[in-house]
Amino acid sequence: MGGRYVKAELQRTLRNRRFVIFSFIFPLILYIAFTSPDRHDKIGGVPFPLYYMIAMASFGALIAAVSIGPRISTERQQGWTRQMRLTPLPTWYYFVAKILAGYMIACLTLVVLYLAGLAYGVQLSGSHWLVMTGLFLVGLFPFTLIGVMIGHLLKPDTLGPVTGGVATVFLLIGGGFGNLAGTGFVHKLFELAPSYWLIRAGAVSLGGSPWTPEGWIVVVVWSLAFAMLARVVYRRDTARQ
Repeated sequence: MGGRYVKAELQRTLRNRRFVIFSFIFPLILYIAFTSPDRHDKIGGVPFPLYYMIAMASFGALIAAVSIGPRISTERQQGWTRQMRLTPLPTWYYFVAKILAGYMIACLTLVVLYLAGLAYGVQLSGSHWLVMTGLFLVGLFPFTLIGVMIGHLLKPDTLGPVTGGVATVFLLIGGGFGNLAGTGFVHKLFELAPSYWLIRAGAVSLGGSPWTPEGWIVVVVWSLAFAMLARVVYRRDTARQ
């Protein structure tokens, strides 16, 4: 039963046009629009198609992860989550299905942007593609938990702007739209954000090293913190219903 529910959730996610559009079609359009005229330029010695591919892949994947929140909120409003609690299906199956759906769209986002990057001349070794993708997927985990949390905190009509705002703020802090902090104390603060390490996953493709131990610690701490918060808001929401 659990496997069928997860499969149904994945199918429903793919049928959600708004979710699909903002997760990978919109980042793809932005990538093509900005890369086409600047495909031969470099930023800090890095080919622009590669630099912007990493930025847009991070953007779309992060949106996919956080956007499980609006779907949870809508199902709460419709009474679906209350009906789910009356079935033999464990509660954790419900959240696993949502997280897997977010990851599925995130993976599609990465594939679409990778293909676009290849079309614009991005060339990486197989190991670089694999390590970068693996770090992307690990770095997305705390954002799926943020989606679960806000899905139980807010109503559907407010979650659209909140989701976009959360994703944008984290990407700005992480450097998805350029290095805002430069160096020094503010930059050190930004390194404490999980989005910094999500963007940093792309450094492997630029010839950099994988995450430092600090990166793993940041992602684990944020994941544990939001897992506990998501549990608290879920229990509070359940008590209300």
